[in-house]
Amino acid sequence: MKKIILAVLLISMINFAYAQEQTLDKKYRPVVTGFINAVKSGNIEKLSSKIRYPLNRTYPIPPIKNKQEFVKRYKEVFDDNLTKKIVSSKVEADWNDVGWRGIMLLNGELWLDTDGKLIAVNHQSRLEAKEQARLINVDKSSLHPSISNFAQPVLIFETAQYRIRIDDLGSNNYRYASWPIKSKMSDKPKLILTNGKFTPDGSGGNHNYQFKSGDFLYTCFITVMGEKGTPTAQLVISKAGKEILSQPAKKIAP
Repeated sequence: MKKIILAVLLISMINFAYAQEQTLDKKYRPVVTGFINAVKSGNIEKLSSKIRYPLNRTYPIPPIKNKQEFVKRYKEVFDDNLTKKIVSSKVEADWNDVGWRGIMLLNGELWLDTDGKLIAVNHQSRLEAKEQARLINVDKSSLHPSISNFAQPVLIFETAQYRIRIDDLGSNNYRYASWPIKSKMSDKPKLILTNGKFTPDGSGGNHNYQFKSGDFLYTCFITVMGEKGTPTAQLVISKAGKEILSQPAKKIAP
């Protein structure tokens, strides 16, 4: 699946070349050093106070919602490989501030905000990979047979009227399925569209998925970074180039 953690990966790729020419601003070095020391200490309780919750994980793995969950699931995220990268990193050379997007380690392995709080981990441990595969199989078994075949789940969101699910069928071929909001995903979808396209929107990780059906165009806008009050997702339907429906998401997973 694509992380909304995937969306943050987009930030990493888009800004990688830019970041390589930068060094971490001196004003941010103390907060980065504090984070590194917290990891180095092995004090999970201390590190749990340096997380901006919820900490999203690769869908369908649920996010880490609070300190208690972080302590319990610490090893799922911070395996020996990631811990070694953090502890051995050099503040001046391996960390870069990327404007309002935050501070990243290496090419986006991990992101902090400017207060030194952890906001994203784009590393996946073997434990998480195994759990993701298990949850995908559980997910498939709960769906209507017409949509139970896919490579990776992408996201699910609900508007006032619809429940929308997007899956990657493989080779970046996306599928759109929708139901009336009161229906379950075990029911047959009212609409299924394939051959959807993924498009990044700018450099902040925002993106959209577009699906065509005759004169109709269904666009799902996903906002990773936006102004306060901006919905995390928006469904826009147009016919022959004219917008006929626009509804914000009331709930989104991940």
